[in-house]
Amino acid sequence: QVQLVESGGGLVQPGGSLRLSCAASGFTFSNYRMSWYRQAPDKERELVAFITTAGNTVYADSVKGRFTISRDNAKSTVYLQMNNLKPEDTAVYFCKASAKWGQGTQVTVSS
Repeated sequence: QVQLVESGGGLVQPGGSLRLSCAASGFTFSNYRMSWYRQAPDKERELVAFITTAGNTVYADSVKGRFTISRDNAKSTVYLQMNNLKPEDTAVYFCKASAKWGQGTQVTVSS
């Protein structure tokens, strides 16, 4: 049974940092591209970043230079390090593998 469980969200002040984790199980993690998406209230879900099986990364323009995606195949976990957070980063963040989504973790950036 494929499972993706996100964690690490929370409330942070503008300029702060958070690290999200997504623990995967039920499939061969190293064989899959892993992605992070986010969805803000009243907005469509959007791609934040993805990392390929070879470790290549792609980022949305809005997060380039601030966010870093990484993976640990030994732990079947993908991470999203988020620095210099802005109020517009407030959203529910989801990880995705193939057609499977996690349940999401809330990130709120507010003073």
